[in-house]
Amino acid sequence: MRKLAVLCAFLLVLPRLVLSGDPALNDDVLGLIVFKADLHDPSSKLVSWNEDDYSPCNWMGVKCNPRTNRVTELALDGFSLSGRIGRGLLQLGSLHRLSLSKNNFTGSVNPGLARLESLRVIDLSENGLSGAIPDELFQQCGSLRVISLAKNSFSGEIPPSLGSCTTLAALNLSSNKLSGSLSGGLWSLNGLRSLDLSDNQLEGEIPKGIERLYNLRTLNLQKNKLSGSLPEDIGGCLLLKSVDLSENSLSGNLPDSMQKLTMCSSVNLRTNSLDGKLPSWIGEMTSLQFLDLSSNRFSGEVPDSIGKLMALKELNFSRNELSGNLPDSMVGCKALMSMDFSLNSFAGILSSWIFELGLEGISVSGNSLTGSIEIPAESEDRFYPNFQFLDFSGNSFSGEIPSNIGLLSNLQFLNLSGNSLTGQIPKSIGELKAMDVLDLRNNRLNGSIPMEIEKSAALKELRLDKNSLSGVIPSRIGKCSSLTSLTLSHNNFTGSIPTSIANISNLEVLDLSLNNFTGTIPKNLSNLSHLVAFNISHNHLQGELPAGPFFNTIPPSSLSGNPSLCGSAVNRSCPAVLPKPIVLNPNSSSDSSSSGSFNSNLHHKKIILSISALIAIGAAVVIALGVVLVTLLNLRVRSATSRSAVALTLSGAGDDDNCSRSPATDSNSGKLVMFSGDPEFSTGTHALLNKDCELGRGGFGAVYQTVLGDGRPVAIKKLTVSSLVKSQEDFEREVKRLGKLRHQNLVALEGYYWTPSLQLLIYEFVSGGSLYKHLHENVAASNILLWQDRFNIILGIAKSLDHLHKMNVIHYNLKSSNVLIDGSGEPKVGDFGLAKLLPMLDRYVLSSKIQSALGYMAPEFACRTVKITEKCDVYGFGVLLLEIVTGRRPVEYMEDDVVVLCDMVRGALEEGRVEECVDPRLSGDFPAEEAVPVMKLGLICTSQVPSNRPDMAEVVNILELIRCPAESPDSLG
Repeated sequence: MRKLAVLCAFLLVLPRLVLSGDPALNDDVLGLIVFKADLHDPSSKLVSWNEDDYSPCNWMGVKCNPRTNRVTELALDGFSLSGRIGRGLLQLGSLHRLSLSKNNFTGSVNPGLARLESLRVIDLSENGLSGAIPDELFQQCGSLRVISLAKNSFSGEIPPSLGSCTTLAALNLSSNKLSGSLSGGLWSLNGLRSLDLSDNQLEGEIPKGIERLYNLRTLNLQKNKLSGSLPEDIGGCLLLKSVDLSENSLSGNLPDSMQKLTMCSSVNLRTNSLDGKLPSWIGEMTSLQFLDLSSNRFSGEVPDSIGKLMALKELNFSRNELSGNLPDSMVGCKALMSMDFSLNSFAGILSSWIFELGLEGISVSGNSLTGSIEIPAESEDRFYPNFQFLDFSGNSFSGEIPSNIGLLSNLQFLNLSGNSLTGQIPKSIGELKAMDVLDLRNNRLNGSIPMEIEKSAALKELRLDKNSLSGVIPSRIGKCSSLTSLTLSHNNFTGSIPTSIANISNLEVLDLSLNNFTGTIPKNLSNLSHLVAFNISHNHLQGELPAGPFFNTIPPSSLSGNPSLCGSAVNRSCPAVLPKPIVLNPNSSSDSSSSGSFNSNLHHKKIILSISALIAIGAAVVIALGVVLVTLLNLRVRSATSRSAVALTLSGAGDDDNCSRSPATDSNSGKLVMFSGDPEFSTGTHALLNKDCELGRGGFGAVYQTVLGDGRPVAIKKLTVSSLVKSQEDFEREVKRLGKLRHQNLVALEGYYWTPSLQLLIYEFVSGGSLYKHLHENVAASNILLWQDRFNIILGIAKSLDHLHKMNVIHYNLKSSNVLIDGSGEPKVGDFGLAKLLPMLDRYVLSSKIQSALGYMAPEFACRTVKITEKCDVYGFGVLLLEIVTGRRPVEYMEDDVVVLCDMVRGALEEGRVEECVDPRLSGDFPAEEAVPVMKLGLICTSQVPSNRPDMAEVVNILELIRCPAESPDSLG
């Protein structure tokens, strides 16, 4: 097929080449057109390459010599091209630079490129090229100076012929799968300035003779399997500026010849097996800016000569066997910005020069340093603005945390864990307003958490485990709104868990175990939608856990040691809430014929009453309660009518007489909240929610078309799950949260109305009817949804679900009857998030409420052990997508069979006839290149395994890629 495409390209351009009198131009046009014929150009980057042109000099990515008009440069970097690098390029006899990086080319390199005698630069990096690098490519190097084949999948050995390319200045074969040993022939490339063979599978020793690369500036052999010692003659490469031999298996000492590398600014030898003492001549490498000897076996003390490295910026000696104290001579390293001495055997006290150097970061963790931590402060105006990272963990520091810790004003990471620090957490900790992580675990700290912690608005992780802290958690901790991890375990905290923790909306980890907390667990912790770990074990907490899917699946070990907790998670039923018993007082002096008195004293004398006496007392109680109840109702009505905007005028819309406005003679008082605007509502009635105004019914209630008192049309959902609806506080909080969700493809929630017996949700009115009616009831040819309308509806639904999921809202009840179409054909998804109004998201209660969504429900609803997540919406979306494309219901009942839509489409796909599933009413008027991928996407979304389904952000991206270029907005004009 590819050969046929090339032949067609050649035949198309041949007549024009014959008419052109310049054979050189003919070669360039022919070569490029034939090269293009081998490619797939999804972004139409090469649309300007026209075989009708007699010159390619104005084509995208092509540069020519202005005198000869011959092609000298072909640069197609990042064009998203795919295919093979064909023979057409061999026609470009004057080509100097070929750069095809950051594409998707496959296959191998055409060895014929070496025959282009003018070629100086070959850059084929970041593609999908594979196979062995052909030896023939370098047998005729011509004038090649730069070769980059980095970040491909080349395998095999480095071609021996490379040693003959004496003109090479830069060779980059990094990030491939090259194996074998380094060829000594490479050292004959004495013109080489840069050699990068990193991130391969090269093994064996580094051969001798590297000193012959006297022009070498950069040497990178990191991430291979090289062994043996460092080359003794490496010091002969006097011009070296950067050496990276990290992540190999090199051993032995540092060769003395390295001290000759006085121009070298970067040495990286980390993660090898180098050993011995650090040589004192290291101070002679005065140009060093970066020195990394971490993760080796160096021992002994750090030489004082290190203080001569005036240009040194980054120093890493971590994970070695170094000992002694940190050399005071390092105060001379004036340019030093960060140093890492962690995981060694350093001892002694911490020198003050560490704070005086103006560092950005320092780590001395995992050593044996002792003494106290002292931050010098000559005056109150002295600050340390550069410090951002400080890790002193895992030592033997004692004393208190410096009270002037606030001087490190820009500190972002502070880790003092694993020491013997005592005293209280200083109040100045609140001055570290840029702090991300504060880790004080495993010390001997006492006292309480300072109230000033509220000033740490940027704090993400607060770790105070394993101390002797006491007192209560300050309620102001709720102002640390960026917290993702709060761990306070193994302390002596008391009091209750503050409800303000629920304000930390990004919290992922909350560990309060092994303390003395009492009281109940705040119910509003159910609002912490990002929680992944929660541990309150071994406290004195009682009552039920908060509602919600996370707390329904919490492991028992995270709750153990709280004998008064109850609920399914701890396998202990909660006691029923019963009214206190009424006890009759036998010593009452009042007239028993007219009243009864009540007494809470449990030590009364027993008395036997006659049946007539009991009847009289009961009647008196009933009369008294009735009087009280009537009084309270009158007071409530008077209070309600004295407020403005407390009742809702509900009347009909349109021409329906049954939904017309009525006088307000039968009002029920309640609480009305509108999220936008402040219309003046007159007293109204709820009796107008009648069958004549009904638009439809669902699992959560009926919907009516009405207008407000100001004439605005709305849709009112009257909830029929009142017995399951949360308390007023929880209901209002959840509804207000849903009211903040605004998207062009969501039905806007405008407000709500609450009484204990009636809950109404007020939505914007969408005039076009439901998607279900458009697909299954409006069967007239003039009303059939066209393909482009269907695609736009699918994309709009996907965008709305993506928005919901980004706001941590799961729809739970997606189906075609819950998608409305507005006057412009735009979809609007409704009924989202209503399941959250239930006190517990029990999947069986939930499934019974949305049983009308048969066929849309994800299989995990039937399994208690699988967590309900956003992926259940993805499943429902996949079914809805197939419904829109096919025009068929999710489940259809035949005389002798039941047809499940997903199974039908999947079977048709396997049999190669998936196009037959498209709604026949479209009469073939649809692009198969869009319809087929869309149906495949629907099948992926309906995978039985939730983790195999994409998230909705990915679905949106895929749909936008599927849309044909001819239909995209970018192609219009």
